[in-house]
This record gives sequence, C-alpha cells and structure tokens, in this order.
Amino acid sequence: MQLTGIHHLTAVSADIRENYRFYTSVMGMRLVKRSVNQDDVSAYHLFYADAVGSPGTDLTFFDWAMAPERRGRHSVSRTHLRVNGVEALEWWVRRLEEQGVEHGGIQERDGRATLYFEDREGQRLALLDDSGAGDEPRAWDRSPVPAEYQVRGLGPIVLSVPDLRRTDPVLTQVLGMLPVREYAHPENEADRVVVYQMGAGGPHAEIHVAVQPELPFARLGAGGVHHLALRTPTEEEYHAWTERLTEVGIPHSGEIDRYYFRSLYFREPNGILFEIATDGPGFGVDENPATLGEKVVLPPFLEARREAIVAKLKPIE
Repeated sequence: MQLTGIHHLTAVSADIRENYRFYTSVMGMRLVKRSVNQDDVSAYHLFYADAVGSPGTDLTFFDWAMAPERRGRHSVSRTHLRVNGVEALEWWVRRLEEQGVEHGGIQERDGRATLYFEDREGQRLALLDDSGAGDEPRAWDRSPVPAEYQVRGLGPIVLSVPDLRRTDPVLTQVLGMLPVREYAHPENEADRVVVYQMGAGGPHAEIHVAVQPELPFARLGAGGVHHLALRTPTEEEYHAWTERLTEVGIPHSGEIDRYYFRSLYFREPNGILFEIATDGPGFGVDENPATLGEKVVLPPFLEARREAIVAKLKPIE
C-alpha cells in the first residue's frame, strides 16, 4: 500500500471568469470538467489539466466569493507546475512577460530550475523543470501553448507549518513517506524546508514542508488553497487507507464517491486538509473526451436538480 504522488490540488477563486481565462488562455491548460462543488452546489468546481484530465495534472478551483487569503502557516503555501527542460522555462519567461504576469526569474531552488509567479488573485505558483519525470501527460492540441512547453502536471506542493514534530509522524508513520533532504527556504534562509517523498519519488511525488513558526495563522480566502489530494492507484488500496486512518485514530470523512474518483479526507495535526483519491474512473466517465469541459456536467445524484443548480451559476465565458 503506497501513495504514488500528487493527485490534484483544489484552491479558491472569487473571480471565476478571470480564473477560467488565466488558466486556459495564459497557462494553456484544458478545462476538463465544468461542474459544481458537490457539497455547495451554488459554486462552480472547475478542473484544469492535460488533454484528458490525467491523475496528477489537475489544478481545480471552487468558485467562492471570499476575501483574499491571509497568508501564513497551517496552509499550502505554493504549488509547482512541472515542465520539461530549462528551454521550456525560458519560453515561459517570455510568455508571462507577454501576458503581463510578474515573475521572479529562473532560479535554482532545491537543485531544480524554478520560476516563481502568481495568478491574478495571488495564488502562489511556480513552474519547475522536472526533466521528464513522472507519468507522460497528454498534450492538448487546442492549447495556446506549444505541446513541448505545456504544463506536465503538479508537484511538488509546499506546506507551511510552525512545528514539524506534529506533521512528520503523519507523513512518515501513517502515510509512508520518506524524508529525503532539506534546504533553506528561498524567501527566508532561516526557515528550513524538509522534502518528503512518495513512491519512487520525483517532483510529482514530493511534499515540501516549510517550518515557519514566525508566520501568523493563515486564513482561507481567494488565492488560497483548500486542500491537497494524494494518489492511490486502486480502490482496494483506497479502502485500505480508510482502515489505516481509523486504526491510528485519525478522524476522517469516511469514503466519499465523487463519481470521477473516490475520496477520503482528513487533516494533519497543523490543520491542513488532505485527501486520498483514486486514479479512476476518470473524467471521461460521463463526457466525450473530445468535448470535455464544454458544458456543465453533474454527477448522477445531482441530475434531478440540474435546472435549479445551473440557473444560479455565473457565465464564465
């Protein structure tokens, strides 16, 4: 029983039309699922990914009218998006400048070429050279970004906590991750960052935990991250993770069928929300792969309420 990497990350947007424009038109990702938050059907849940929504490529957003995030500890502090090669990063420097997106320039961080930037709402992002590691994504042939420079997937994800002693046992003893190295935080060298590896490792299978006791408590809001999901390859292992969390006494959501994957939620001791999600069935279960994301789709248990749900959604195009 082993987690294999990042499955998806879900963040918050208070400007869903600009969010849609930024991630499709600027970042060149495909909207593979236009649905609603299954626990709050008044809000969109948009999924941006590779051409088919492969596990590990999904960056997703809840459409919530919230004040901007208050940055701080007890949160996900940065999301890396992977590309292949320094040439791709150099292309992205030009791309971001053309689109009026401020960035930090290409710098080496944790031994990898990295480009820091933010979306229009302050979502902290980075492009990272993964040297071709991880599953091969499916390029989107209608992307404004050439196939060789498209985002390949997510990872690593950076967390901010005040005390590693509370988080480390969950990552290592419960989830089976390995601490493999440390480095100084690029924004404050006094803070250390510990790298935890899942499975065979690689940037797509890493959680970086920044120890930052001096920061204030984070408050969720627009530009912030709601939760981080980790991959489990089969339903058999998914059920085993439910048993594992129960055995060690970690409160959890119980098994939830999200239709496109199965979910299991819990919080680590510093309050950061994790999800364990299955690789399948996938986003093609209710749509033609050629037209993914072009219309609002609902899981079967919400279909009877379609008219009322869709009537309250804002147009995004």
